[in-house]
Parts: sequence; C-alpha cells; structure tokens
Amino acid sequence: MSTEELISVNYEIFGRVQGVFFRKYTQAEGKKLGLVGWVQNTESGTVQGQLQGPKNKVRQMQDWLKSTGSPKSQIIKAEFKNEKNVESLDYSAFSIIRS
Repeated sequence: MSTEELISVNYEIFGRVQGVFFRKYTQAEGKKLGLVGWVQNTESGTVQGQLQGPKNKVRQMQDWLKSTGSPKSQIIKAEFKNEKNVESLDYSAFSIIRS
C-alpha cells in the first residue's frame, strides 16, 4: 500500500478554453496521470473542475493546466483553490460534466 499523500484541489482555467476540446484533453491527461475528478465548462466561458490523487501527480496536472491544455486553447490564467489532504478519493474516474 502506497503511503503517498493524496490531495484534492479545485481549479478554474481562464482564456480560450471552450470549443477547443479542452475538457477532452483534460480528461485524457488526468487519466494518463492516474488522477480522478471532473471537468466542466462554466457559463462565464471558463473551464473548472477538481483534481484528486497523489500529490506529485496533481502537481504535474496543475502545470499541464497552466501551460499546456488542448492544442488550440489559449490559457490566460489558471486558479487553484481549496487544496487539502484527503484520506481517500471521492471519485473512481475522471469525468467530463456536460452542463
């Protein structure tokens, strides 16, 4: 059993992130890193969600969200909040929530 710290963090990404497959790429990257959580578009034109998993993998995903995103996206800003340690994961997969 791994004793690696599990963390949960909420995120919101600003820029040209809707209509550019941002959610699909975010889901794929999250799965690749073994993270769970969700991603959805907001009415204000941002993308938001939650990441959960081993701390180092969440950090990699945060870097990806800040700097990479989907090929046609233009990320202006990434905000992360409510970071906390968790005993166990709240989700079993990385989902796209369609509003």
